[in-house]
Amino acid sequence: MLIRFFFLLREGGLKVSITEFLTLLEAMEKRVTGYSIDEFYYLSRAALVKDESSFDRFDRIFSEYFRGIKALFGEDEAEIPEDWLRHHYERLMSEEEKAMVEALGGWEKLMETLRQRLEEQQERHEGGNKWIGTGGTSPFGAYGYNPEGIRIGQDGSRHRRAVKVWDRREFRNLDDSIELGTRNLKVALRRLRRFAREGAADELDLPDTIESTARNAGLLDIKMVPERHNAVKVLLFLDVGGSMDDHVRVCEELFSAARGEFKHLEYFYFHNCVYEGVWKDNARRHSDRTPLMDVLHKYSADYKLILVGDATMSPYEIHYPGGSVEHWNEEAGSAWMQRLLNTYPKAIWLNPEPQQRWEYTPSIRMMSELMEDRMFPLTVRGLEEAMRELS
Repeated sequence: MLIRFFFLLREGGLKVSITEFLTLLEAMEKRVTGYSIDEFYYLSRAALVKDESSFDRFDRIFSEYFRGIKALFGEDEAEIPEDWLRHHYERLMSEEEKAMVEALGGWEKLMETLRQRLEEQQERHEGGNKWIGTGGTSPFGAYGYNPEGIRIGQDGSRHRRAVKVWDRREFRNLDDSIELGTRNLKVALRRLRRFAREGAADELDLPDTIESTARNAGLLDIKMVPERHNAVKVLLFLDVGGSMDDHVRVCEELFSAARGEFKHLEYFYFHNCVYEGVWKDNARRHSDRTPLMDVLHKYSADYKLILVGDATMSPYEIHYPGGSVEHWNEEAGSAWMQRLLNTYPKAIWLNPEPQQRWEYTPSIRMMSELMEDRMFPLTVRGLEEAMRELS
């Protein structure tokens, strides 16, 4: 049965190897999990999926393949009317009353009795000890008590005594549009890597050391090399204040991840739109600004430009001199944006605003046009697409 599942994963674009598949079979043979579709799902995902960005694809294939498998009831499935399971009160029982409630006596007896109840019951029951209902001591239903029962129509467990849960279990696709955490950010940023050895020779070069020692008649000849670093150079511009206060957390996580991934990282702050001056310290942004022209002259064109902001502002701030809300700008923000893009051809804009709102915000549309549609949402998929654009 699982061989077809293996080939479906391969056909779906997941690079599942024979070794990983054999690992899954070995884990099942050693009974790492019980007879639970939930447990098998997590086991197979852990064994077969190497990259969390593939979880969504794996979930879709898993759901499609196992959709046809029948429940342990065989063909005797039935829909239990919702009104049978409405609860107006929950049965609160003392320990003495609980001790008086008897179990039916095993799985087979429990399942056989459930089939009989489904055939015989014609209406809703509440508070009883036999029929499918609520608030009673029957083995079948919700919001009651039985030491050995089947939970039906109840939101979550209460006494943790059910031997089976009738309610349908759904596997939800992982949402690749969720806001990023630091770990996911680092995974996505690692797609923008080009390693080089720079600096002092302080790392042991084991292959060269072995070769040199062999050439030296066995006398140890240690060779050192500089440590490998990501040679990609990044210029990061971060929008702060105003509507960006709602996105402080994700921007902090992005900043932290970027500083950990890129050795050559330079950053500056701006508000709403880039103008003639940017700054490094928000506490001193009025007194200690760096002219944008200095930035353009200091950092070469091989830097990758990343702008982060919600692009939510008055359209005047982009296209009109004096449009800035904080100072009088002699030239429009669009003019300064164009200078940035002319200097750094590899440039993208990351927007933390949900993408479905973009079309309703004129300034976002205007900024996206300035960026030549190189604006991406700050999501797992969006960041991956942005890194491909910069590569």
